[in-house]
Amino acid sequence: MAQWTSAVGAAQLARLLTSQQERPAPGTRRPPAYRALADGIRLLVLEGRVPVAARLPAERELALALSVSRTTVAAAYEALRTEGFLESRRGAGSWTAVPAGNPLPARGLEPLPPEALGSVIDLGCASLPAPEPWLTRAVQGALEELPPYAHTHGDYPAGLPALRSMIAERYTARGIPTMPEQIMVTTGAMGAMDAICHLFAGRGERVAVESPSYANILQLMREAGARLVPVAMAEGLSGWDLDRWRQVLREAAPRLAYVVADFHNPTGALADEDQRRRLVDAARSAGTVLVADETMTELWLDESLGDAGMPRPVCGFDPAGSTVITVGSASKAFWAGMRIGWVRAAPDVIRSLVAARAYADLGTPVLEQLAVNWLFSTGGWEQAVELRRRQARENRDALVAAVRRELPGWEFEVPRGGLTLWVRAGGLSGSRLAEAGERVGVRVPSGPRFGVDGAFEGYVRLPFTVAGAVADEAASRLAAAARLVETGATGGAEAPRTFVA
Repeated sequence: MAQWTSAVGAAQLARLLTSQQERPAPGTRRPPAYRALADGIRLLVLEGRVPVAARLPAERELALALSVSRTTVAAAYEALRTEGFLESRRGAGSWTAVPAGNPLPARGLEPLPPEALGSVIDLGCASLPAPEPWLTRAVQGALEELPPYAHTHGDYPAGLPALRSMIAERYTARGIPTMPEQIMVTTGAMGAMDAICHLFAGRGERVAVESPSYANILQLMREAGARLVPVAMAEGLSGWDLDRWRQVLREAAPRLAYVVADFHNPTGALADEDQRRRLVDAARSAGTVLVADETMTELWLDESLGDAGMPRPVCGFDPAGSTVITVGSASKAFWAGMRIGWVRAAPDVIRSLVAARAYADLGTPVLEQLAVNWLFSTGGWEQAVELRRRQARENRDALVAAVRRELPGWEFEVPRGGLTLWVRAGGLSGSRLAEAGERVGVRVPSGPRFGVDGAFEGYVRLPFTVAGAVADEAASRLAAAARLVETGATGGAEAPRTFVA
């Protein structure tokens, strides 16, 4: 019986390997071809971009795809077997593995376990600690409101009526008239996207996505069987390239398109109103359902964007409600542990999503819904989000200063909001920086996690989650990781120092 659970084609593996090629640093020797190939495959496995237990192409197929000799591929496979990253059996082929004692690589951007936080600085997860005392007050308020609900079945597939009404009122206050029937409460934005993908983008359906885009959503769509169609972002922080979007929507006719217009993850770009209007028009003409992710919309950090300085929501350019579905969440603006999200869409779409939910998670926890409703109804939300903006602004400025000081060759533009900095890493491989960072005590996601088929190898994403001395230490460790990559050093790196903020 075969031990592999998926397969990677020769052409796909060749694209992934080609994306991570980089020039050797001056004065360093190129490794032998087989060693470079083995290192490339090992790195793809460690990053989770090639799954564990994935069948690799036959030696002859990969040799043809890479234009190398079969002997080179055979030697690389043998090196991987010796190191524990490949297993083989006659008649079953060869499949990826991880050596005994190594943790399985993450396909997404999971946070570090608490026991690792003393020695590793986590720049992988773009989330901040809870804004106290507002979390505690919200939970206390929810407990006071709980008794009447405890006497019911507790099953609200569309969400608590009180919270649905409150979310609808908040959209109406933003100039987007909304009824409670247009709202479904979900288990975070990921729960919302999962429901939308299952309703609109079945296996084999095309989905247009920004390139780069949010890694966890890309992975969710891949695992749902969607065919991702990347649309390149405009340069810098200028948002979308509408000519490219129109071309993709017209020629590929995707069933669904996913965009982050407000402080895009990972680039931090903010789309202007004209871009929003034109994209909605293009989606309507193509018959594409446009999903607008608003999870970052309240995290503006420049004061000029406050007091109605933000562009109108994307759904504001779809008065009939036939084209745009909006996803929101408390997880970014408030706290990642508050797993409350929502969908705003036409009533018939909400009914379809609610009906389909019976076969998924049934509903969202009542107590957490009551906590968010307490925040919305008491003004606690606005005060908590203002605290969150202040934290993120201070963190952004500290991280920017530290990276500019320690890594002056790295390039980025400072976003006006959101939680992430998208950095071109001075010609270095983002994947190799991520691997070296693990050895020196800083965890950073590489650019290819945010692309399709190996794009953005020269980038890393840095979130605004550390400040002060921790930001300085994080930049210092990134500089140490960069030196390891530049010199081609492998193994034997100095153990990370325990760091106490």
